[in-house]
Amino acid sequence: MARNAVATVHLSAIRHNYRLAKAQAPGAKAAAIIKANAYGHGAIPVARALAADVDAFGVACIEEALELRAAGISQPILLLEGFFHADELPLIDQHQLWTALHTDEQLTALCAYAPQLRHPLNVWIKLDSGMHRLGFAPDRAAELQATVSALPQVAEVVLMTHFARSDEPEEAQTVEQITRFNTALEGVDVPVSLSNSAGVMAWPAAHGQWLRPGMMLYGATPFMSANAVADQLQAGMTLTSEIIAVRDVPAGEAVGYGATFTCDTPRRIGTVAMGYGDGYPRHAKNGTPVLVNGQRTALAGRVSMDMLTIDLTHLPEAKVGDTVTLWGPALPAAEVAPWCDTIPYTLVTCLTPRVKRVYQE
Repeated sequence: MARNAVATVHLSAIRHNYRLAKAQAPGAKAAAIIKANAYGHGAIPVARALAADVDAFGVACIEEALELRAAGISQPILLLEGFFHADELPLIDQHQLWTALHTDEQLTALCAYAPQLRHPLNVWIKLDSGMHRLGFAPDRAAELQATVSALPQVAEVVLMTHFARSDEPEEAQTVEQITRFNTALEGVDVPVSLSNSAGVMAWPAAHGQWLRPGMMLYGATPFMSANAVADQLQAGMTLTSEIIAVRDVPAGEAVGYGATFTCDTPRRIGTVAMGYGDGYPRHAKNGTPVLVNGQRTALAGRVSMDMLTIDLTHLPEAKVGDTVTLWGPALPAAEVAPWCDTIPYTLVTCLTPRVKRVYQE
């Protein structure tokens, strides 16, 4: 029988989460962000599951967009980082993609190519309101909107920005970014897009005409504290494997590489078919929670490439072949992530192809 490391993707939960995002801003549209293989959940199956509801999809690059088009996904697709080279513009036109614009180099290339466009092109102009990663200076908003709108075949122009700390509702930077963005838009009448997942759930003043829900689609909260909307999310994935060995380890003996866990008393240790070769973090600490047949226990020893070890001392009935849940509805990825010094985004996105995806309605 094949190695039983499986990521079960709950498509109905992802649909629920998309609808929950839109419910926060009635009348607004939402681009479902499915970059990085839908955060590890599978871009094509997720896109198909959302197709009947979605206003648009968002991806990082043209390779991701073309994969969706090849699979028959016909909904609008936004290239969140725009095009990296001017030779992508014919493909953007051919496949009727939308593009972001965040540098003068991109603007120059688009202006040169626009007379050759055969299809209407939607352009999302990115303004740097304070994250200082991508985007034009906000005081250029009116100039850029006028320049791009005047190009042949350009249809809708959207002005967008991205938040640096919207997952920290107590911090003032998001208010400053919203203010800076809104000031730049004075006298400019176009749709706007500010809100990532945290913006959708915690910053109503930033909703605008287009939302960009990403991680919330997959059921994980970006917040460290409770949030009324995040509490309604449904987990988009359950990661499971199974126990492949059980052994009794005497007190004083260490388990795994580096002897990072030493048994203080005689311990019953289970070995699980899951490791960093599957994308499970090597730096997960001793005590990282897992479920065995729905009962809680924890990692005991360093994660290796293909295996990890867990403490079964208080679970005398646990045996080879029993199911181990690494995260899912009963053990949120947001709870596991701090034990790995990371965020739930990386847990799900970093799963490797060796983990079989199973899609469940």
